[in-house]
Formats: sequence, structure tokens, C-alpha cells
Amino acid sequence: MLDYAALSVVATVIREGSFERAARILHVTPSAISQRVRQLEERVGCALVIRDQPCRATDTGRRLCQHMDRVRLLEQDLQDTLPALAPEGVTRVPLPVAVNADSLATWLAPPLAAFAAQAPVLMDIAVDDQDHTMEWLRNGSVLAAVTASARPAAGCNSQPLGAMRYRAAASPAFIRHYFADGVGSGSLARAPSLVFNTKDELQAHWARRLCHRNIELPRHTLPSPQAFTTAAMAGMGWGLHPQALIAKHLGDGSLVELVPDTPLDVPLYWQQARAASTVLDDLTRHVMAAARAALLPP
Repeated sequence: MLDYAALSVVATVIREGSFERAARILHVTPSAISQRVRQLEERVGCALVIRDQPCRATDTGRRLCQHMDRVRLLEQDLQDTLPALAPEGVTRVPLPVAVNADSLATWLAPPLAAFAAQAPVLMDIAVDDQDHTMEWLRNGSVLAAVTASARPAAGCNSQPLGAMRYRAAASPAFIRHYFADGVGSGSLARAPSLVFNTKDELQAHWARRLCHRNIELPRHTLPSPQAFTTAAMAGMGWGLHPQALIAKHLGDGSLVELVPDTPLDVPLYWQQARAASTVLDDLTRHVMAAARAALLPP
């Protein structure tokens, strides 16, 4: 039988990133926190916390923290049904979710905010490329994710959200400078592109589809969708932008498509842990409703 009090301490250390901050949150001394963590590690027979700056979970620690997140959600459901069991005051449970930055910058923030405004949760939003948020689910770091994979992770359900439409665009001056003779493998290999991070393959995928070959693209790394747009308008490079984010710039001519009418549609999926939690189900309803209104039909 797990010691859930000790597991809650481990989860707090991981969430806060240090024994000292966890001690302040739980109103005990750091030495007491260290003792509870060490006792649980001895009981399960392996390390759960990597003592670093910040503290991180081991693989086993992540699995146990995910289990703790599910238990807290189920306890919240029980308290809603049996208010006499609820502790005094307002209690909020952490709800870790992984999303892609473009969704967060366009359609996803409003439903997350509306849900969190009325739910007894503390949202913990991790941002990663849509092709890599699945790993957050697999390693137990989150309970739900927006992902590009239709195949559900183990222990999860998967539902199609719809597709995000991207447009390859740059400033008029940039296009005149680099693409005066057209957009092809040679000009794309010379023109600086913009990527969100090293995992971002959208630009390479669009170029490969256009030219029917792999192209080594020179890249600026810029991890912000809004800064992505600002940089493109300033002539820093070309990139794949969410259509919803640049529609007005395409309309006023401050951004121009590299090749007209060559959108890239990226299907997205919502995956959530099968936690049988009304809180998690309510989050799913908010996300699915917003996706139906904002994305292309699945």
C-alpha cells in the first residue's frame, strides 16, 4: 500500500523544484521533507527525486506523481459528492497538461482559462511541439495533451480536435530579396527560415512537399508564436504561421505567402488519461467545444 502522504510530498518537491519551496508550501521544515522523500524511496527501492537545481523526477518518480495527480482528481470528485469529507477552505488540485505553442497562442487559451476559472484546479501547462507532447503523456508528466498523434498513449483516450492551417509567409522585402526568381530548392537553401525550436519540422515538411526533396534550411530559432510573426514582418526570415495568427497581416500586405494557396494543415488530437474524473472530463468538454469553433473539421 502506498504512503499517499509521503507521495504527496514527493509530488510537491517535483512541482516546486526544491525541498525548500516544498517545505514552505507544506508548512514543515526542509529536513522533514527530505526525511519523507527518503523513507518513500527506501520503501519503493529506488530514487524518486533527482536532487538538482531544480529538482526533477526519475522515471519511477514521474509515474508515481502521475498516479498522485489521478488520485487527487478522484478525491476531488468524491468531495463534490460527499461535502462532509472535504477539508476546510478551498482546495485545488494540480492538473498538468501539455500543449503546443501555436494552439495556446490562437484558440486554446480561452477554454483553458474558462475551465480553470470555475474548476477546483491549479493548471500546470507545459509547452512543446505537437509532435512531442505525446512523450509527456507516456512518461507520466501530464494527464492530458494536445498532440499530432491519433494513436492513444497507454492508458489514454484520443479524440480528433481538427486541423490547424499554416501559411508559409515572409515580408514583401524578404521575398523580393531571396525569392525574386521564385521559390525552389536553391532559394530555400539560401533564405533564412524561422523555427520554434530544434524539434520544429513544419518548415522542412512544407519545403519537402513543395520541392519533393529534403532541403537543409538555414534556421533562426525563436520560441514564441507572436515573436515569430514580428520577426517575419521585420524581414528576419520566413516561416509557417498559424493562419489565424497572421490573417490580418496577409490582408494588409505586411506578410505575403511564399507560394500562394499552399497551406499546410496539421491534424491535432486531444488525449487524456483514463482517470474517470469529472474534472478531467469537464476540461475535455471545454477544449473540444473550442476546437470545433476554431479548427478545420477533422
